[in-house]
Amino acid sequence: MALARRSRNARAINYWPGFVDALSTLLMAIMFLLSVFVLAQFLLGREISGKDEVLNRLNSQINELTQLLALEKSGKQDLEDSLANLQASLAQSEGERSRLQALLDKGAGSAEVANEKLGRLGSELENERQISARAMSQIELLNQQIAALRNQIAAIEGALQASEAKDQASQAKIADLGRRLNVALAQRVQELNRYRSDFFGRLREILSNRENIRIVGDRFVFQSEVLFSSGSSDLNAEGQAEMTKLAEALLDLAKEIPSEINWVLRVDGHTDNVPLSGTGRFRDNWELSSARATSVVKFLISRGVPADRLVAAGFGEYQPIAEGESLEARAQNRRIELKLTEK
Repeated sequence: MALARRSRNARAINYWPGFVDALSTLLMAIMFLLSVFVLAQFLLGREISGKDEVLNRLNSQINELTQLLALEKSGKQDLEDSLANLQASLAQSEGERSRLQALLDKGAGSAEVANEKLGRLGSELENERQISARAMSQIELLNQQIAALRNQIAAIEGALQASEAKDQASQAKIADLGRRLNVALAQRVQELNRYRSDFFGRLREILSNRENIRIVGDRFVFQSEVLFSSGSSDLNAEGQAEMTKLAEALLDLAKEIPSEINWVLRVDGHTDNVPLSGTGRFRDNWELSSARATSVVKFLISRGVPADRLVAAGFGEYQPIAEGESLEARAQNRRIELKLTEK
């Protein structure tokens, strides 16, 4: 009868970790894909925002140059109108001079008065010619300035087109980079999950499927009573034996994991919710859980596990896996968890 019950327990333990591993792999892949999508959206938003600022600045410069061009055209029109008025006045003066000359030729009026008028009209005509020449010079200068402004506008339009083309190329490059990053991350997650499954499988073999050592999700859980005496952070003899087996399995697995996978074994210490007296070696459960995790890490280092592949963390009583105040629930919450993950 006991043999049949042990057989049923063995079958349950053999099937359940596989299901949990598959579920955790799916969840990890989804989390990584969501992270990559958010990162790609953030980089794309920053690239587009920078391009929008450049386009806005260039559009502002075009508006300013357009306003300047309009002012120059208005000034040119004013000068042309002034020139037309001067030319009309010049034509009128020439007509008056011709009329007076005709009167002089006919002997009408005083010759001196006519000569005086002719001299005055000649002087006015010369002044009008000088004013007209200056107006023509200003018109020529305005034409040159307008031509320069048109060249600047053409250069800015070319720069805008080049910027838009570069922006489109950048967006395409970001999209391609995001796709490749998604594929690479998915491969990394699959590889790490495969090695985690191998690691847990080896631990199950060497630790003989003990009831106080089990798998919960993606973590390997040791009950604290297996490793430590009550209120202590020093590994007892049984705990050292179990951690020695763990170190050997971890060193064997490290030889198979590719160097490009930056893996670590995270050791998490947890306690129950019974407060410490505060007069002993540890003031509270925070210190006790951290000290126990650190003790496990240091022991693994002494057995040859590289220190840069280990992480110790203490969670005190604040991450229980069993609810309630019963002795059984508190015993389950006093534990050391091992998780193979990436840095």
